[in-house]
Amino acid sequence: MRTDFSPAQLEEPALQQANTILRSCVRCGICTAHCPTYQLLGNEADSPRGRIYLIRQMLQQKSKPSPEMVLHIDRCLSCLACSSICPSDVDYRHLLDQARNHIEKHYDRPIIDRMLRLLLAQILVRPKLFRFLMRFSKPLAVLKKRLPDARIQAMLGMIPAQLPTETMPKAGWHHPEIPATARVGLFLGCVQTVLAPRLYQRSVALLNRFGISVFIPEQSHCCGAIVQHMGKEEQAQNLAQQAMKAFPDDQKLDAIIVNVSGCGSALKDYPHFVADSEEFAAKCKDITEYLADCIPPEPTKNFTGQGKVIAYHAACSLQHGQQIVDAPKKLLTSAGFIVKTPRDSHICCGSAGTYNLLQPEISKRLQENKVEYLQQLEPDFIAAGNIGCLMQIGQKSTLPIVHTLELLDWAYGGAEPKTLA
Repeated sequence: MRTDFSPAQLEEPALQQANTILRSCVRCGICTAHCPTYQLLGNEADSPRGRIYLIRQMLQQKSKPSPEMVLHIDRCLSCLACSSICPSDVDYRHLLDQARNHIEKHYDRPIIDRMLRLLLAQILVRPKLFRFLMRFSKPLAVLKKRLPDARIQAMLGMIPAQLPTETMPKAGWHHPEIPATARVGLFLGCVQTVLAPRLYQRSVALLNRFGISVFIPEQSHCCGAIVQHMGKEEQAQNLAQQAMKAFPDDQKLDAIIVNVSGCGSALKDYPHFVADSEEFAAKCKDITEYLADCIPPEPTKNFTGQGKVIAYHAACSLQHGQQIVDAPKKLLTSAGFIVKTPRDSHICCGSAGTYNLLQPEISKRLQENKVEYLQQLEPDFIAAGNIGCLMQIGQKSTLPIVHTLELLDWAYGGAEPKTLA
């Protein structure tokens, strides 16, 4: 794609990067067939190719973005399905980051938009504050039908009826009963620590059964993805620095395990926007990615899940963001489950971080399609590796949905997931 940045503009490192990315696009249009929003809306401006045109115009002119530009860029899920299929390896992810940063700095959003984004950027990244506000879930839920804005209704609709009774594992080291073969840290994150602490207990237990010692940090820290996707680059960088400090070098960790694929995708991308993060990012591994290279323990003899059929939902942040496709399915199959993949498995479920809260209409259509395709497989239950997907699909599905690691823990000696009981 032709660009017309001035010599002065190309002295800026960010615009140099944008120029390189834009020029790598050959406008073939293969991305459009794999873009969820283009499939639903049929508008070229709501496809990756269309958004690339808009971003080029916006960055070259360095002008105040128009409401139409912002509309179409806001509609992008950041699912990265386009990147997985692009024959020219266009770095759409980081071009989109630049566009969102530019919009955040140069576009005056309506007051309600600014308030909603500010609330999300302050509440979701702070687990203690988020947990405190969840105590008021019932009175907040009553307000849902009384508020006209669909986004506020979507936010209130995501509030669980009650907080989970499980607790997070204690900080410090958790060692296996057998001699340890590795030392890893467990990344804690933000939202999931409040909504599903059981997943951290399960992670520790599962890793210990594989003979791996697990280090739990003193505090949980947001990876920064939530605010980065809203164009709040400086806040994202600050959160990233805090997240890295949670794992001191003197712990001598072989890897940092992540059980939220959205966080994993962000952590591995730190070198693109956080200084001195290469070593940290290289250690970050999705829990299925890491366990796929380990020798599994003996299967539990009285495991009642043997032969159960799973409809496996591949989270976008796992299959596109981290390019991890086969590891979760192979682990589940080896554990004794029958794994099936739904139609359009490359298409997002509509969760996408805060997308289901900021773009509820499009998100709902994607949610309905995803649940329909998963349930067409007539499985015993659905599995996924990301908290956002679990909540998004679980809202609509008539079948139980569980985290992949819960099923693996069950297969290797843990209790049956409560969702299935």
